[in-house]
This record gives sequence, C-alpha cells and structure tokens, in this order.
Amino acid sequence: MELSDYIRVLRKNWLVIVVLTLVGLGAAAAYSLTRTPVYESSSSVAVSTQTGGTASDIQQGANFAQTRINTYVGLVTTPIVLNPVIAELDLGVTAQSLAQQVTASSALNTTIITITASDPDPVVAANLANQVAASLSTVVPEIEPQIEEGGSPIRLTRVSDAQPALSPASPNVPLNLALGLLVGLALGIGIAVLRTVLDNKVRTPRDAEAITSAPSLGAIAFDSKAKERPLIVHADPLSPRAESFRALRTNLQFLDMGGRASFVITSSVPSEGKSTTTINLAIALADAGKKVALLDTDLRKPKVAEYLGIEGGVGLTDVLIGRTRVGDVMLPWGGRSLFVLPAGKIPPNPSELLGSKQMATLLDVLERDFDVVLCDAPPLLPVTDAAILARGTSGAILVASAGKVTRHQLEGAVEALHTVGAKVAGFVMSMVPTRGPDSYYSGYGYGYGYGAYGYTQEQPKAARGRKRKTPVAVVPDTAPAFGEIGTDSRRGARDAGDAAAR
Repeated sequence: MELSDYIRVLRKNWLVIVVLTLVGLGAAAAYSLTRTPVYESSSSVAVSTQTGGTASDIQQGANFAQTRINTYVGLVTTPIVLNPVIAELDLGVTAQSLAQQVTASSALNTTIITITASDPDPVVAANLANQVAASLSTVVPEIEPQIEEGGSPIRLTRVSDAQPALSPASPNVPLNLALGLLVGLALGIGIAVLRTVLDNKVRTPRDAEAITSAPSLGAIAFDSKAKERPLIVHADPLSPRAESFRALRTNLQFLDMGGRASFVITSSVPSEGKSTTTINLAIALADAGKKVALLDTDLRKPKVAEYLGIEGGVGLTDVLIGRTRVGDVMLPWGGRSLFVLPAGKIPPNPSELLGSKQMATLLDVLERDFDVVLCDAPPLLPVTDAAILARGTSGAILVASAGKVTRHQLEGAVEALHTVGAKVAGFVMSMVPTRGPDSYYSGYGYGYGYGAYGYTQEQPKAARGRKRKTPVAVVPDTAPAFGEIGTDSRRGARDAGDAAAR
C-alpha cells in the first residue's frame, strides 16, 4: 500500500476512528471518576552502624549496613513490624491486610529506606507511614545480634517524617485520559486497517486494472437519478455523467484493435450498469459523427428496446434464424447516425444462436458498413453468452461497478473471457462515487458554463427546456447499406422507424 492508500483508509473510516477514540476517552474518564481517591505519604529512615572511630571501622560499618539494607526493606511488610502499628493506631485490621497499604524501597548504593503508606484519608496515610518507620526502627536493633560492648550494631534514624498529601496519588486522571485516548485511537486505526484488508470489493480503477490487466477506458459517475433518466447523454448532455460517457468515447477511439471496431459490453454480475453504459456510449459515438450499430445481444433479459422506447418484438433472433432481414428490423434512432437492432423474442437457446455462423456473418457485415458495432451482452458469471459472443468481436469491455462487484467476481469474469480466447479490450468503472475517499472525480472539469446536473444562468432559456421524456425514432435521409444480409435496407429501416415513432 502507498501513502495515498493509507490516507484513503483514514478518510474512509474516520468516523469509526473518532467514535472509538471518544469511547476510549470516555471509558478512561468513567474509570477515573468512579475510583476512590487514594493519598500517599512517605517517611524515610537512615541505616547506620555503631562502630569505632577509625576510618576502616567506618568503612566496614557502611558496607555491613549496605548488605543488610534489603533485609530491612523486606521486614517493613512483616507482622513483626506491622502488628505494633495496628495496636498503636487501633486500626482493627490484620497485618496481611495492612501490608497491602505499605511499600518500602531503597535507592541503589544508599542506606536510606523510604516507607510509603496509602489510604483514602491523607492524615491516616501520613500517620501510618510514620508509625511503620518508628516500628521498623525499634524492631531492627532487636533482631540484630549484639556487639561485645552491648547493644545492637545497627541503628535506624528517621530522617524525614510523612506529611498529609494535598492531592491524591490515584487515580491519575491526566494519565488515565491520555491512555484511554491512545488505546481508543489505536483500536480505531486497527479496525480501519482490518476492514480495508478484509474488503474484497473493487472500488477504484487501480483495483480493476490489477485484476483485468487491461486499460481503464473511463469512469461513470454515480447518479441517484439514473433510473429516472438512463439515457443521460440524450436527456442532459451537459451533465458531468454525460461528459464521462464522452470521455469513454474518446478513450475507445484510441484502442488499437487491429482495424476492427466491434465490442461486446458486459459485466461480471447483473445490475452493474452495462446496458445504460452501452446505450449512452452509442449515443455519444453517434453525436461525434460515427455510424454506430447497437445490438441487443442479451437474449435473456433484453433492455435496449425498453430504454430507447422502440418496438422490440422482432429483432436479432429473427435475423439469426432467417425469419427476416436485418434491414427490415434495424431501426434508426434519435436523429443520429445510430441504428438499433433489438433482441427480438427470447429464444430457448441463446448461447447457440450467439455462437452460430449466422451471428459471425452478421458481425462481419455490420463491421464493414458501420464505424462502430456495440453489443449489449448478458453478465459473464451467470451465463456464457457474452464470452461466446466476445470471441467473434474485436474485444470485450467489462463494466465494473465500484463498491458492488467483488475481486473474485471480476477475476471470474476475466477468466471466462480468457477461457474462450476472447480479448479484454478494457474496463469501465460505473457508479463511481463523486464524493468521499473513493471518489474518482475531483470536480475540476465541470465549472465551464454549466452546473453539476443542469444549466446555469449563462445557458439560453430555450436550451433548458429542450428535453424529451420518451425518445422518438427519427429516420435520416440516408441509411447505410447492409450488404447481402440487408437488401432494401433503407426501406426496411424507414418502415420500422415509422412504426416505432407511431
């Protein structure tokens, strides 16, 4: 992953990170507020020896005290030291219980013992530390062997008395809040990274390019009103989504397909926008002056005739079985050099028809008479129709829906094409978010005289109302010849167009 990927992960999961950070901070605050404040006080005693006055005696005494210091530290929490303290302060607890409130330590290479006592009452804590120090000072000389002159060689002297603390030692609210903040932040970032690692959806063109090993031909922006106006290039040609189809048209023209220009447009799974992508691309190509043949080769769930508002009862299936000629059923549409061949009746054997010699011959003739031939095909994973058809064209264009199709599904679609020897000409990302971390658009190209999804005040008023609810097939003055398959094509296309218009 690159730095941009990590930034995208943080942007995408910022809410989870913030929530968990606040939860950690709140948990730490709740813990701190529910704890009983505990105060600590410390008293110190110095350990010394009663020796002669010579330098060697003093040195030997200091060494002896140094070796015994850890023993005295350990005595602090024993009953022999704590029982007198309990009796003196009338605590009413056992030595074992009191030992949990008392600690002792000695700094390295010193003979000073620091005794620390803790209690919810600061005065009690100070008294407890002082009494433990006094008890230790009494006990140690008693347990040490006496010297020849009498008395103990060890003497403990209190060097500092404990004072009541002004602020509690625990809970340490600032420290707890800092730890809660860090733990919550780390947990949030961890979950964000885990979600990204486990996410198997194709979300960016780079993801699709890594799977397909094919170039990205374009990205179609997500439009919440796509179902209301599927033919965006025709209904609102100045919208950003229509502009993305024109960009797709431009990129398609730069593909080197060995002189051929017939494409199967398909997807991995249903509802990825392949039909609307095919139709809008065909309209954009026709607007650029190209002669375009649009074939509805989805012989299972045809949608082209429904979207374009034309009669689709007779079409491709009738041509392939020899029931009619292509020129009689291929309809001109929209006043452009765009001719549409509907799917016709749904046959019982779609795969056999699309892989037949008649279909190959039809594609050859259409490639000769048109600049571009586009075939709207079924998804690749449910059925094999698109893979069989793609083998007879110049290549397949895969439509991948951002955030919908999984990596496994896209890999399966590419494998299905490669299995039959079909070429993946490129891919198109559909339903790409226009906002957020997965956005492919930065909004830099859509401020030149028109708004996001409509016209600005600079546009002529007449242009604002120039929209049709239902496309009407218009017969051009001239129609391309369809060779042997389409004898009398102009007459058949004109009659079909008039019927669709009625």
